[in-house]
Amino acid sequence: MNSEPKVYKVLIVDDHTILREGLIQLINSTAGLSVCGAAQNAHEGFELVAKTKPDIVLVDISLPGKSGLELIKDIHAAYPEVAIFVLSMHEESLYAERVLRAGARGYLMKSEGGQKLITSIQKVLAGGISVSDQVANRILQGVSGKRKALSISPIEALSDREFEVFQLIGKGYGSRQIAEQLNLSVKTVEAYRASIKQKLYLKSGPQLVHYAISWQQSQTSGVDSESTPIK
Repeated sequence: MNSEPKVYKVLIVDDHTILREGLIQLINSTAGLSVCGAAQNAHEGFELVAKTKPDIVLVDISLPGKSGLELIKDIHAAYPEVAIFVLSMHEESLYAERVLRAGARGYLMKSEGGQKLITSIQKVLAGGISVSDQVANRILQGVSGKRKALSISPIEALSDREFEVFQLIGKGYGSRQIAEQLNLSVKTVEAYRASIKQKLYLKSGPQLVHYAISWQQSQTSGVDSESTPIK
């Protein structure tokens, strides 16, 4: 007697309602895949992993409250058998290596479209890692020691937590707001700010704020995270 083909359960964590609904429709219309739940923030997402036991979790990096990067680390630590895949509006070169180190098995920009997403999900479920050729080459060059130091952005030198603080500075958050957002002390946030200034070769707090805001604007200019070609 032939057993029925396996249907993989997919959990979606994204704070944009239109995108979540589009992803649910896309995934549920694909043979072998079924959405088992959808969450709009990291807290809901982590709880749903325990309740629904998905085979793969689609995570957006930019989530309200705890970031997608922290959620990836939490899921990977608690449920290492669950595959994690990042679908984000942010440029792959900035985040792909970070999310892979955190425990994700792939990264795709939302602008790539639905068919590329399905292909990537299937590759990860088959045990592979799905990133662009450019990122794969960068990783291999890094492992082999062939990546040129000059090709590395100063932003890449920041630790994951420093990078989170830097992003929030760019959104106009003060130290107290950042502390509340990341559940840290103000003193710890100030220490991160000092370290970030040193790594980015900046001499003052105002220089850091200006740099961070300019960088944040460069990442979001012309991008509408609610409007995506995912269909």
